[in-house]
Amino acid sequence: MAAKGGAAKGGAAKGGAAKDGAAKDGAAKAAPARKGAASVSSTVLLERKGAVGIVTLNRPDRLNAMSTTLCRDLDQRLREAAADAAIRVVVLTGAGRAFCAGDDLKEFGEQTATKVASIAHIEAIQACTRAMMQMDKLVIGALAGYAVGGGFEWLVNCDMVVAAEDLVAFFPEMEWGQFVTGGVTHLLPQAVGHQRAMELMVLGERQTAADLHRLGLVNWVVPRAEMMAKAMAVAEAVAAKSAFSTSRLKRMLTGGIDDRLARAIAVEGSITIEAFGRPEAMERVARGFSRK
Repeated sequence: MAAKGGAAKGGAAKGGAAKDGAAKDGAAKAAPARKGAASVSSTVLLERKGAVGIVTLNRPDRLNAMSTTLCRDLDQRLREAAADAAIRVVVLTGAGRAFCAGDDLKEFGEQTATKVASIAHIEAIQACTRAMMQMDKLVIGALAGYAVGGGFEWLVNCDMVVAAEDLVAFFPEMEWGQFVTGGVTHLLPQAVGHQRAMELMVLGERQTAADLHRLGLVNWVVPRAEMMAKAMAVAEAVAAKSAFSTSRLKRMLTGGIDDRLARAIAVEGSITIEAFGRPEAMERVARGFSRK
């Protein structure tokens, strides 16, 4: 949703987890990423360095806000990384000052113009969560600046997270009359407990990198200048482990025992589509812009 104050009016309109039937690992048939070269995409890049695939949100002028195009591109880059046998682990990051400022509220009118448009946008968001969590390869977040709404949800979707000291994350969905996505209605209570999850999602208070570390939502907090080096070191350590063992562990933790995560993603999508169609959402977004 939209990041209030500072995180650009690109703050997340849905919690930020993507929707478009994301790809199960291996579903993508795209050409593998070339070593040291980025796959061509205006909003999301894929580069391979050794056994590590680096996926970069590349919309820095909008603080990597979640347009429908960016979400579709992210889903595609994640599919490519999942399908590339040379990639054993993925690092997810963002270009510029922020990882992701959430949904791009400047496009909210387009996203809600028709029910078909709303469904397409929300499906594109949820697709990214499915792609991240259903691929066998671990996803290491390297996150700095803002992770708002959907950006916060993508943080929760990562298997491990290296946070820069300047990282700030929050959920503005309840303020904007929208709803969270990314499976966080299932994942967040598991991570921090029911009451703390409700506090984070309902009150939408800003969480610093230190706060997120205390909550157990990020693994390491480092100076921004050291973030990528640390993320790459973690990724290379993961790549050295047994791919069979790590992939089966991830499958077990993200859906191998039951289908609650898949059901949460589906229900979140339905509620978010309903929220997008309510006049209240547009009114709250308009009021937010008028206060700027």
